[in-house]
Amino acid sequence: MIDPSRFEAAWWGSFIGDALAMPVHWYYTRERIATDYGTLTGYVAPHNPHPDSALSRSSYTATGATDDILHEQAVYWGGPSDIHYHQFLAAGENTLNVQIAALLAHSLIDCGGYDQSDFARRYIDFMLTAGSHRDTYVESSHRSFFRHYAEGRELDECGVEDSNIGGLATLTPLVLLYASDRDAMQAVVREHIALTHKGPVAAEAAAVFADLLFSLVHGSTIDEAMTQCGRTEHAVLDHPWHEWADTRDDNDIIGNRFSPACKLADSLPATLHLAVKYEHDARGGLLANVRAGGDNCHRGVVLGALLGAAGGMDALPPEWVRGLHAHAQYQPLVEALRRLALS
Repeated sequence: MIDPSRFEAAWWGSFIGDALAMPVHWYYTRERIATDYGTLTGYVAPHNPHPDSALSRSSYTATGATDDILHEQAVYWGGPSDIHYHQFLAAGENTLNVQIAALLAHSLIDCGGYDQSDFARRYIDFMLTAGSHRDTYVESSHRSFFRHYAEGRELDECGVEDSNIGGLATLTPLVLLYASDRDAMQAVVREHIALTHKGPVAAEAAAVFADLLFSLVHGSTIDEAMTQCGRTEHAVLDHPWHEWADTRDDNDIIGNRFSPACKLADSLPATLHLAVKYEHDARGGLLANVRAGGDNCHRGVVLGALLGAAGGMDALPPEWVRGLHAHAQYQPLVEALRRLALS
């Protein structure tokens, strides 16, 4: 049976994990996190300079109206060396991938379920409309999709093989809506992620995340969820989680054992380490993820969903829920998703 509190906390946790990490997203010089932002305990706005920004080495030039996805942000690509990826976002605001998760929730609610063509239409309109969001950074998966879209490819041929954890950032609403039917949930998760993130690595990671979240909203512990997901079937689950939690520092696990970067081979087990260690301390776990640097926004989405689903609404600081920049817009979405999921 779906636990309503866990259901709602999974939703909020996914947005919270991203928004907390946003100002120090892709900080690889971890000591600069404290230097630039002090002791982070809540939402703050990002600022320039960003010590590890790669925007000056990034480029994307639109060929026309059907792949112009940078709009007014294009001037910051290939420009100054220290531009923050999310420089114009407010404290508590979500990054682009997570705003697309909310876009998916709107589609799910309006269609009464997953309709890839409806979501794709909304996604394309959103990305091609100047001013639809204020994020400077647009991930490579989006850039590749719209390159192919501009070439006239069919929608299911626009995505490319991708193994980054950003591909998991839109999945939480989908898993929650289908939380009464595991087989249906896994089918729509496979269909959805393949639109923008093709290949076996992304598909496997999406299946694991979806299964874990599914079990948690039904009342399982994280250990139970891992067993139900199949530790022996999924190599990413087969690690000495509790030994690491008890004996090794987070910066050792996420830094030495696993890279803090975005590749799923490292980012997913790094996230699961934090989920196991902080199962009963969502606040501590989400702040540990912020301090770990690297792709902490997308790790934060997955971690926030898992820790929220493990602990329910009591596990999330109320000021973090209310403090989300788009809280008023997200509240009716989770209420509508819950009604549909429980109907």
